[in-house]
Amino acid sequence: MNKIDDILKERILVLDGAMGTMIQRHKLEEEDFRGERFKDHLHPLKGNNDLLSLTRPDIIKEIHLQYFEAGADIAETNTFSSTSIAQADYHLQEAVYDLNFYSAKIAKEAAEEYTAKEPHKPRFVAGSLGPTNRTASISPDVNNPGFRAIEFDELVEAYKEQAKALMDGGVDLMLVETVFDTLNAKAALYAIDVLFEEEGKSLPVMVSGTITDASGRTLSGQTTDAFLISLEHFPLMSIGLNCALGAKELRPYLQVLDRESPFFVSAHPNAGLPNEFGQYDQTPEDMAGQIEVFLKEGLINIVGGCCGTTPEHISAIAELAAQYQPRKLELTTV
Repeated sequence: MNKIDDILKERILVLDGAMGTMIQRHKLEEEDFRGERFKDHLHPLKGNNDLLSLTRPDIIKEIHLQYFEAGADIAETNTFSSTSIAQADYHLQEAVYDLNFYSAKIAKEAAEEYTAKEPHKPRFVAGSLGPTNRTASISPDVNNPGFRAIEFDELVEAYKEQAKALMDGGVDLMLVETVFDTLNAKAALYAIDVLFEEEGKSLPVMVSGTITDASGRTLSGQTTDAFLISLEHFPLMSIGLNCALGAKELRPYLQVLDRESPFFVSAHPNAGLPNEFGQYDQTPEDMAGQIEVFLKEGLINIVGGCCGTTPEHISAIAELAAQYQPRKLELTTV
């Protein structure tokens, strides 16, 4: 199989769309999340989408297959919240290894099916490491700014456990995504680095931050160029932005990464901004039209969708991406 770095120099790769948006279409109930394994669990489990990799793997695999059919080159594992920190909300810390391992296996099976169908277009699996529901550099208590709900070492331990299971399950890449606090991302990257050294092998690593509002900063206050500078010591495959904003709003910050990043650049924005009910109304055609501006300007190497996006969105984006050249990687830009 071709090395992904080599492919990225030749064409724009397409990341999949929103897992949660697709899961919502199934109108699942508590019993779907419990399955047989967790039928006697003492706490409610509905809404723990990552758990479906164990209790409804048929649904998760079908979603991966739909995205590959739509033209995605890379599928993200269903593991956005599969750390012991995030799963503590459901009292499921003991299930973390299985959540990640089986999510990786499901995505890998789907990828291998499509790679066999289309050997000229190999499919890849990115192990998704979300930001957790804690922040290492901001106090959640306005009356105690020195308080921290999580320590760096705790994040490292949780991320290492997750990354190990993802590797064991067969992922091709690691994706540290939706970064709102760069200190959390540093913990994830350190954990991955330690794991790679222990395992005696490494995988390409992607990082994707999130700009939280029109201020152009992450939740922890960093501008896009500060975010890049904070992480460029790590040998990343790519750095990019996802979530929070639609494609139109993301463009100026991608221009910063295009100008300054020594790595490949990725973008997987939301399907526009949410309406008053929290729904995403942007059509595949409208979203693709906004993303085409990125393509014309040569800003990106990897493109996909975040909240509100579906296989229909990814299909429209993939059709356009095939018509444009990828951003040129200039190692001397920083």
